[in-house]
Amino acid sequence: MLSRTAADIYWMARYLERAENLARMLDVSHSLALMPQDGRGDGLQELAMPLLITGTLDAYLERHGELDAGRLLHFFAVDADNPASIYNCLRAARGNAHAVRGRISADMWESVNATWLEMRGMSADELANNGVSHFCEWLKERVQLFHGATESTLMRANAYRFIRLGTFIERADNTLRLLDARHQLMGRDVPEESPAHVYYEWSALLRALSAFEAYATLYRGSPKMASVAELLLLRAEVPRSLRTCVTVLSQVLVELPSTGRPAQRMAAELEARLRFTSISEVLEAGLEDWITDYIEQLRQLGDAINSAYLETTPEPVA
Repeated sequence: MLSRTAADIYWMARYLERAENLARMLDVSHSLALMPQDGRGDGLQELAMPLLITGTLDAYLERHGELDAGRLLHFFAVDADNPASIYNCLRAARGNAHAVRGRISADMWESVNATWLEMRGMSADELANNGVSHFCEWLKERVQLFHGATESTLMRANAYRFIRLGTFIERADNTLRLLDARHQLMGRDVPEESPAHVYYEWSALLRALSAFEAYATLYRGSPKMASVAELLLLRAEVPRSLRTCVTVLSQVLVELPSTGRPAQRMAAELEARLRFTSISEVLEAGLEDWITDYIEQLRQLGDAINSAYLETTPEPVA
């Protein structure tokens, strides 16, 4: 496969996954901002979380001046001037999909194109009237429809492998950033004066990553920082966990040409690190420091994939 084609397929998948991840972030921050704050402020910290994770806080404040749920939704959903918006992610994904129509199935193309056309036709008034949750559910459903079409219709060749590479490296990065942001925002588990708030914050994170049911199956009692971190970082049973994502990346890279040996070796080492690490070791090192280090290693893996297989300069991960 030509590196230009591989790059288009890879970034198509990354932008679609990024759009879904942004929707998940918006949904959880909006839900928690509506909760009684128990003396913890007025919910502005929750509204600011997607801006902090994506590094767009200054850009938002420069244009809108203050945090507001409606403006934040517009900024992340349909603002064409925000490079990190879902609108621009879907536009980029559709452009990449159009460039490789001959390499993906008709069902996949129709899914991406229809999503973009709906997004492009969405007015600010319609967005405001329907609300955050409605928009986020629509977007998640559309991206999952694409993944269903991919699994059901695409030949298991290099195009399929590059889609999985793009999807899972973006997903791994998002899981780490969401966990890190929630941990920093909550600080330590101090549940005695507000156990309900702690419960809802960790539960909201688990729901954002579609892992609430998995947590209830694997652990007893209310969500706690250590068990949530273990689930999202180290449990192979959870589809959006870091370990699952890195395992898929390692498996896919082995199936690609040996020109990517540095990337293959790096992914295998990252997988082994997760396989043989316990949550107590992560917490002893400091969760925030551990996550920061792993985000950097994922960035290096992305650079190695780019050097081995793609002709474009690696794009920044928001």
